[in-house]
Amino acid sequence: MKVYLDNCCYNRPYDDQSYLSVSLETQAKLQVQEEILTKKHELVWSTIEDYENAQNPFEIRRNAISQWRNLAITIQIADSKVIENAKKIMQKGIKNKDALHIASAIAAGCDVFLTVDRKLLKSTIDGIKLLSPIDFLRYEDDNTTGEEHD
Repeated sequence: MKVYLDNCCYNRPYDDQSYLSVSLETQAKLQVQEEILTKKHELVWSTIEDYENAQNPFEIRRNAISQWRNLAITIQIADSKVIENAKKIMQKGIKNKDALHIASAIAAGCDVFLTVDRKLLKSTIDGIKLLSPIDFLRYEDDNTTGEEHD
């Protein structure tokens, strides 16, 4: 499965882990990354991720996140097609950087777009599933076992 993690996913382990939801999302995100390392999933990166990560004021975090770029099977460029699709996505009330991330994931043929942004997770975008890392692991289990969970 081709997956795209947005910048907030990569930064989740650096957030305050005293909140149970943050801790669970961190563990799920780390599991997804482990599955990328074992080639169970294919990672997609984008030039918008390069741009957003370069703005991270914490050098250690910035460097750790940028290492994932080297594992990507595709680096999607924010070309005119991506920009045009991002403009359409923004019409749904989605912020410009988020729209560029989603449009990049769609252009690269990703199956899922992973985020921990609660507002973004309430959105529906044609051409891609928006899931939290936790929901992705459930989705993955459902598609492997053929079972549906309530």
